Amino acid sequence: MTLTVLICYLLVTAVGYYLRFLNLQHLKLHGTEIPAGFEDAIDADTLVKTSAYTIEQSRLGLVESLFDNVMLLLFLFGGLLVFYDRWITSLSGSFVWSGVLFFLILTLIQTVLDIPFSLYGTFRIENRFGFNTMTTRLWLSDLGKSTAISAVILTLMIAGAFSLVRWSPGFWWLWVWGFFAVVSIFFMYVSPYLIEPLFYKFEPVKDAELEQGIRRLMEKAGLHVSRVMQMDASRRSRHSNAYFTGIGRVKRIVLYDTLLTQMNRQEIITILAHEVGHWKKGHVWKLLVMTEIGGLLGFYAAFRLLQWGGLPGVLGLPHASFPAQLVILGFISSLLMFPFTALSSWLSRRHEWQADRFAEELSGTPGALATALVKLNRENLGNLHPHPLYAKFYYSHPPVVERVQRLRKAALAADVGSANEAEE
Repeated sequence: MTLTVLICYLLVTAVGYYLRFLNLQHLKLHGTEIPAGFEDAIDADTLVKTSAYTIEQSRLGLVESLFDNVMLLLFLFGGLLVFYDRWITSLSGSFVWSGVLFFLILTLIQTVLDIPFSLYGTFRIENRFGFNTMTTRLWLSDLGKSTAISAVILTLMIAGAFSLVRWSPGFWWLWVWGFFAVVSIFFMYVSPYLIEPLFYKFEPVKDAELEQGIRRLMEKAGLHVSRVMQMDASRRSRHSNAYFTGIGRVKRIVLYDTLLTQMNRQEIITILAHEVGHWKKGHVWKLLVMTEIGGLLGFYAAFRLLQWGGLPGVLGLPHASFPAQLVILGFISSLLMFPFTALSSWLSRRHEWQADRFAEELSGTPGALATALVKLNRENLGNLHPHPLYAKFYYSHPPVVERVQRLRKAALAADVGSANEAEE
């Protein structure tokens, strides 16, 4: 059994690396070609810079992935899990607190191991391509705050979950699922007001005309948004974006200050119209429902497998504690879920297409959305030439060239329609 699991893991890893290889080879073959619709926005020098940035990011991701995989093999198949499990058991005889310590220390170790890659990516690659504006002091501050917040949340959630397991051994899968669901929804409400301001400064959009345009758009869509904010993203990076945050009555729109300097008002409004499309099409609640249904099924399957008692034997271990068995279960689940990555990506891209179409109808300016996407891609040095198979498997958004081409066709059709109506 152990050999079978190891072979499956190596096969899944090999497929992932092969897709990375295809993507980079495709970029090397087509990276100097300027796609149709990008001629006025992308010159040869920018295209070279875009390809170089993609390659650098991919190389760093590959090295980090190789490191993580080696560490995972050593941990699961090299005996480190057994040693770590025994050590945690020696620290506490409490079922709840041994579980908290098991996952809290493991998470902190992972955070420490990720530091060199984060430093290199931020202060070497992002610096080299003109994106990074973060100081070492700010980077350390962010690391400290994010680690502390994660530790507190993880401690509370693990303590709560393990208490429920001890309280109701036969039905913990149901109670833990409900507990996690409530906590996740709670954080969707409070994060915009309690967590996000710890990292960024938020203030009302200073451009009064832009804010009025955004509110008119929201009213036209029948959507109430409590606040339209801008945040000081430029303190950390020159990358640009915009997003919705919160749910229910605490929904608000957040614009990167970098975006405000890169786009005109109409382009910003069409980007937000796309985000509104996700809400109006029900993508947010549909994804939430699907996630919770999947979570319920997953917790029940975990309950049955833990009752089976054979999980330690999957890795050739005679015995493993409850937290260690959860780690084994998570590892096996990741292998089983890998083929569904393509399905998840397809569903996400489908939602993006729907949001684009909604934005066309709501704003009436598909050409402005196309121009905005071109600018976003140019300013963020996004890959214009992903391999089709890689994009189908991993891309949560349709390739930007396809989106722009479709929007340009819609804009042309709208212009022709307007001209015909004028003649009549």
